[in-house]
Amino acid sequence: MSIQTAFLITLIALVSILCSSCANESPDAQLINVFGSKGSAQGQFKYVEDFAFDEQGNVLITDALNSNIQVFRPDGTYLTTFGDTGDINIRLKKPEGIAIDSQGNIHVADYLTGYIHKYSKKYQHIKRYSGYGREEGNTLETEFMTFHQNGFLYISESGNHRISVFDSDGNFQFSFGGYGTKIGHLIRPEAAKHNSKGRIIVADLGNHRVQIFDQHGNLESSFGREGMAPGEFKMPTGIAIDQYDNIYVADMGNNRIQKFNNKYEFQYMFGSGGEEPGQFGNIHGIGFNINQHLYVADTANYRVQVFAVK
Repeated sequence: MSIQTAFLITLIALVSILCSSCANESPDAQLINVFGSKGSAQGQFKYVEDFAFDEQGNVLITDALNSNIQVFRPDGTYLTTFGDTGDINIRLKKPEGIAIDSQGNIHVADYLTGYIHKYSKKYQHIKRYSGYGREEGNTLETEFMTFHQNGFLYISESGNHRISVFDSDGNFQFSFGGYGTKIGHLIRPEAAKHNSKGRIIVADLGNHRVQIFDQHGNLESSFGREGMAPGEFKMPTGIAIDQYDNIYVADMGNNRIQKFNNKYEFQYMFGSGGEEPGQFGNIHGIGFNINQHLYVADTANYRVQVFAVK
């Protein structure tokens, strides 16, 4: 091999490496903010679960082990905490799911007690409803939930392997799902969120898939299976839906987030296991704020990471 040929091969290889590096500087998901650390002080977390976003754009975050809800500005500036003080009968034990109704009232699902707590937009406790149990109208090991366009609250129940539906006053309406591996059945569903067409998107954690139902609980579609390849899952947890009805899935067992379009086709994925910015550990809830930035509950790292996604 001549010196000129060797030089040319080396040059081509160097250009290839540099181009690859340049491509990585403009990923489909760009990390724009990280906030939080381990602890019980203001702005710290022990077990980040899920998000809701109020009309001012503030983010409300459930912390299962600090037994509270913390409120932050979009940039991660701490504002206040609620749910962990006052009468012992209304204190939160292990808050996980959170959703805001059309009047701005905040509903929080308590995993340990089965109660759904309703607060005013000023964080004052209004009432609690449901209760711990397997009967219709009670809930067991509640997870992430959503207020639908029809005004009903759809709640994932891991313990009962179903989705239960209530109105904003806490009156039970109906449930769907039930334990099983067949399409339409669920095993420990982690999240129920809705898209602009009113479809309910469910993270079917134990079956390693995502299922889509209409607002009445009728199955429409399903995608995913257990695995590590693109479009496969290991225990999907959080669900977030953007303004175009693209679906983002927190793939907890694979330490990544996957994007699917509104036809449920895989688009891309990002993330890996670790403690560095952009890496994840035991991810749970995800959600979009009013600026369409994606918030990620990086639970094992005691923090929230925020991404601009394409």
